[in-house]
Amino acid sequence: MGRAPGQPLLAALLQHPELGVTVSFFSIALVFVALVPDKFPTLPTLYSILTLAGELGVVSVGVAFLMISGEFNLAVGSIYALVPMGVAYMMMAGVDMLLASLVMLALAFAIGVAMGYITLKAGIPSFITSLGFMMFIRGILLAVTGGFPVRMPHDHWLAFWLNGPLNEEGLRTSALWLLLLTLIFAFILDWTPYGNWTYAVGGSASTARELGVSVPKVKVLNFGVSSLLAGLAGLIAFSRFRVVDPTLGIGLELEAITSAVLGGCLLSGGYGSIAGTFLGALLVAMTRVGLVLAKAPAYWYQAFIGVLLIIATVINHFVVKKFVAPG
Repeated sequence: MGRAPGQPLLAALLQHPELGVTVSFFSIALVFVALVPDKFPTLPTLYSILTLAGELGVVSVGVAFLMISGEFNLAVGSIYALVPMGVAYMMMAGVDMLLASLVMLALAFAIGVAMGYITLKAGIPSFITSLGFMMFIRGILLAVTGGFPVRMPHDHWLAFWLNGPLNEEGLRTSALWLLLLTLIFAFILDWTPYGNWTYAVGGSASTARELGVSVPKVKVLNFGVSSLLAGLAGLIAFSRFRVVDPTLGIGLELEAITSAVLGGCLLSGGYGSIAGTFLGALLVAMTRVGLVLAKAPAYWYQAFIGVLLIIATVINHFVVKKFVAPG
């Protein structure tokens, strides 16, 4: 989004969804540098942030893409646990991890497509549809496992490529997955016709329909993509811990939405940024690591993120109303 002739520089900058989260990221980073100067700016700390952001960020990218098209997927946390759980059971039955992963990722995509189809055909809010899927999947996981975790029965080369160590300081391949997916989806959103369709569908479905965009296809596909990336993130986490708990991912959907909103996405759709979402995930991960290093009580994390979410939402709506919508 370029600067129009005669447009004030501040107004031009505010039109970029990434501006707010960029300022917040560096501001909060400086706070943690002041609080724990001997620990926070070190490479191991940076790698810890990237490890947490790698798993959260992959989910957040899919959630942001769907939010920009005007819908929600609250089931990503349950799918985050379902995919590695299915892979673990299939591995115990003698199935190769790669084949098991492909099967479960296909299932995750199918679940997302079914969610989108039901949402659009029944005409009900995606919040309700995805909430129902979230509870159903989680209930199945708890019933099948009896509430007990399931371990990876044996090591596999795929686990290293999904989330293996790259050096002794703690950098892992999950950071590369996050960077790669951020670049891919940022390119799709900002440089392809499908990205334009996603923005158009989220901004005004009726207008998009008049322009020839297939609104149902775009939304259903984005539901599938968000579920697919949630399943991939679950495999990344499974590859790090070598164990999956049926409660894995509880609350993850809220952190993913938070990352997307911090990155500039509107809850109403039609506006947002994948690059901003990437920074939002980094900000959430940095806050968690920074508070631990500062020896703050655990509950301060949720309180701090809650305040950031409210502030980001208010700023996003103000910016869109004042600087984006009029143009």
